[in-house]
Amino acid sequence: MAEGLDQQTASIYAPIQPLLGQVEERLNNLSRTDAPYLGPLLDYVLAKGGKRIRPAVTLLAAGIYPGDSENPVIMASAVELLHLATLIHDDTVDNSDMRRGKATVTNLWGPHVAVLFGDYVFATAATFVCDTGNVRVIRRFSETIMDLASGELVEYFNAFDAQQARDVYHDRIYRKTASLFCTAAETGAVLGGAPEDHVQTLRDYAYKIGMAYQMVDDLLDIRGDSQALGKPVGNDLLQGVMTLPTIMLMERYPDDNPIGDLFKDREPDGKVNRALEMINNSTIVDDCYGVIRGYCNDARQALESLPDCESRRSLMVLADYIWERSH
Repeated sequence: MAEGLDQQTASIYAPIQPLLGQVEERLNNLSRTDAPYLGPLLDYVLAKGGKRIRPAVTLLAAGIYPGDSENPVIMASAVELLHLATLIHDDTVDNSDMRRGKATVTNLWGPHVAVLFGDYVFATAATFVCDTGNVRVIRRFSETIMDLASGELVEYFNAFDAQQARDVYHDRIYRKTASLFCTAAETGAVLGGAPEDHVQTLRDYAYKIGMAYQMVDDLLDIRGDSQALGKPVGNDLLQGVMTLPTIMLMERYPDDNPIGDLFKDREPDGKVNRALEMINNSTIVDDCYGVIRGYCNDARQALESLPDCESRRSLMVLADYIWERSH
């Protein structure tokens, strides 16, 4: 089982614990490479642990119609590698020194190594997907890499634009976050032999929890603790990134907020703190909770047409877990 799991997530993963163990084994075996310079990099990234939510979604989706587990395990491993590669590249693009309180690859080895290593992890994930022999899954995986990269480009080209509409935000977080959740569920369902209507149901579920997951992260950036986050509170604003709480602030106080001035001169000068105070002293946080709750409730509802089994029940609880992360 992945490191860092709390009791609740451990109970969610109970039906797939042995399979998650196989995923961990596959990932850890990667560091046994003939290239001595790659071993330390792989060891470092894989040792950072994490909750392994995305591979868990793959395995739980496959578990609705349990059969041969080999391909779902291979796919779950690829999904986690794709997630890790994305983090490596994101940290490099953002020039981030820390992630979740731990030094980034960019920080320790430099941006050139980080970019090339991220490419290596992407390619390794792709070879795993090819091992499934399923063309639909291979295509979906390739499309997801396109989504992830285009999401980063959307964020870059819209940075420091205080007038972003919600539809731009929703499109960006789908590409950057929810797309991989969708792929995790869809490919797991396909490889698990689910009928097409249930494949689409699981994809819809994953879209909703993926959107909620990113919105929770965006809310924690406003309300979280800097030590727990591993970055300053309000870091998104400092980077010129608009999220749901700040978009709501602009909607509510279009002529009386510090965000426009912050983005013009890019000097915090108390502007970030003022924006955070305005958000926290209004109903914006509660409104964000409402949006997140709506996505999580819709995700649970989407699952009701699936056969009742341990995997479905775990997916139900996972939606609750994502909602509870926001508090």
